[in-house]
Amino acid sequence: MMRVFLIFGWFLCFLVNKGEGMISKSLLKEIDSVNEGGPYIGIVVPNAFEMNPLLQSSSFVANQKRPYLDVSGRRFRLGTLEDQKIIIVMTGLGMLNAGITTQLLLSLFNVKGVLHFGIAGNANTELEVGDVAIPKFWAHMGLWSWQRYGEGPESELPLESNGDYTRTIGYLKFSDYNNDTTTKEKRHKDNLLNRVWYQPEEVFPIDTYPESRQHAFWVPVDKHYFSLSKQLEGMKLEKCINATTCLPRAPKVARVERGVSANVFIDNGAYRKFLSTKFNVTPIDMESAAVALICHQQKIPFIAIRALSDLAGGGSAISNEASSFAPLAAQNAVAALIKL
Repeated sequence: MMRVFLIFGWFLCFLVNKGEGMISKSLLKEIDSVNEGGPYIGIVVPNAFEMNPLLQSSSFVANQKRPYLDVSGRRFRLGTLEDQKIIIVMTGLGMLNAGITTQLLLSLFNVKGVLHFGIAGNANTELEVGDVAIPKFWAHMGLWSWQRYGEGPESELPLESNGDYTRTIGYLKFSDYNNDTTTKEKRHKDNLLNRVWYQPEEVFPIDTYPESRQHAFWVPVDKHYFSLSKQLEGMKLEKCINATTCLPRAPKVARVERGVSANVFIDNGAYRKFLSTKFNVTPIDMESAAVALICHQQKIPFIAIRALSDLAGGGSAISNEASSFAPLAAQNAVAALIKL
């Protein structure tokens, strides 16, 4: 394993110059030194308010000699969590940031597995705000083939015959959600937006010939990690934000079938219901599927823990619950992460 990292380090040396975006020789030496102390569990988190409860936890001990390394705008924090050597990195918002950061983590450091955590919207009517969801599968819901007006489910999509697009996964038809107040007809009028077909991601696994394209939609988490997560069921989680604001019941950890991600903050009850009934999803977020896809391509064990901060538009018509419950959800996600 170390030989692989040394070869990668030598390759990076060819890219070194005085420009800001390159990795200096001195930083490469520090990365090599860090990797000699590995392997590590990589902990990937989207935002600072989700990461801070972990950094402030008594379970986390920062590396005294080298608490962090800064690379390409990311800070890779080194330390231990319980008895595990870890590297914590914050991605920033969205699929692109999550994918880039996870790839940097896996390319630069000696990582044996990735744990991802944060908050999420909830599409599962059996779970509530504050609960922690651990899905068995993740999918990116933001890759679409948008069909032109007038074509139907039987119409072939552009480039479908080349294998670029597919009708296998299913579609969202916008006219199914028209709100026509001028007529009592139950049949919906057609909509110029027609329908969008959900698409799998292209992936290029490292154990195949370069540029050997494969497709992935429902990406599984690591079987061993998912098995271990069963031990989190029944653990105690925070219920109250303060002395006067508490959830109606004690939150719980639940292993669920599916979670989804896209570069969209979902606060719409109709789309929430569609995702639930069509795909049987629970957490809805903006990063997990990107982390899952990178780990899938790189053959690195992965699991995601998402605490439910809001109902993704399925609750009150006044405001999204995340404005009140995001801090509590973040704390519960960290508690589940530490126990795992």
